[in-house]
Amino acid sequence: MHRSIFAAFLLLAGPALAQPVRLDAGRPDQAPPPDWRGTLSFAVENDMFSRSNSDRNYTNGAQASWRSANADLPRPLAWLDNRLDRWLGPGDVRWGLSVGQTMFTPRDTRARNPDPTDRPYAANLFAAISLSRASERTLTVIELQGGMVGPSAFGRQVQNSFHRLIGVDRAYGWNRQLRDEPVFNLVAERKWRIGLGAIGPLEFEAMPSVTLSLGNGNIYGAVGGLVRMGRGLQADFGPGRIRPALSGSNYFQPEANRTGSEWGWYVFAGLEGRGVGRDIALDGNTWRDSRRVDSRPFVADAQAGAAVFWRHYRLAYTHVLRSEEFYGQRGGVQQFGSLNLAFRF
Repeated sequence: MHRSIFAAFLLLAGPALAQPVRLDAGRPDQAPPPDWRGTLSFAVENDMFSRSNSDRNYTNGAQASWRSANADLPRPLAWLDNRLDRWLGPGDVRWGLSVGQTMFTPRDTRARNPDPTDRPYAANLFAAISLSRASERTLTVIELQGGMVGPSAFGRQVQNSFHRLIGVDRAYGWNRQLRDEPVFNLVAERKWRIGLGAIGPLEFEAMPSVTLSLGNGNIYGAVGGLVRMGRGLQADFGPGRIRPALSGSNYFQPEANRTGSEWGWYVFAGLEGRGVGRDIALDGNTWRDSRRVDSRPFVADAQAGAAVFWRHYRLAYTHVLRSEEFYGQRGGVQQFGSLNLAFRF
């Protein structure tokens, strides 16, 4: 599996780089056509999508997101967008809301007193408000996240209820999870779309990105990128993911296609490296004693997947390999899958 994702990355990039590059360098960047529909998307991330089905480390994530049409912004976001306009140039603006939950467990979920050298039980229940500005070649996202880690995030109830439903033993160590703590993060992300040419109807592009997150939950800086091959690539910036991740856009716009078609598809592969200053799920509570482990200062993700959209629907799947996140982590690279379904209305 490790080799297959890197092979997919090279397979997508190779034919594109062999073609004449189409960067549209002589044409100024422009806003995409107006979009009068909002987008509602649902993402589920779980290690059950991998062959190992390990039920440890990052074991489950769920997120519902709404992105507006191109419309008037709420006053605070309009003020921020006016400031961004001075140095980001033209673009369609949207705002959005998200709610979600992530859960983390140690390797042995049968122990009532988990191994203190393994990662602690932790859950994060969060909401977010975001502002995004997209042109034909760039996407900028500013997101403010707020939530709660600890028992009030309901990780024990959600995991054990689901395990009971599917006939799997419950996790016994949630009584040792992180304590309740409010969590806030401010995230800024910038993506660039670079056309790499075409072979007949197949289009190729690369999308480098940078991300910065500051807060008591997560502090990290990330550099990464995707390569994509398919039809109708201008409809989005790749499928959305649950942060921290190499994410795309939680909206899509078929009208932005140069082909003029209402349907499209693509396959993709990507890499992201994160320099990590803090991860509350590993480093423990900020102001209170709790279980903790020593987090690694660098974490890498490799991913590959596919997406298809038709009119007002998009379905995408991403398979992710994540490097070890803390010292003493057993089991090596973690695998999990991300399923994303989006509707325009």
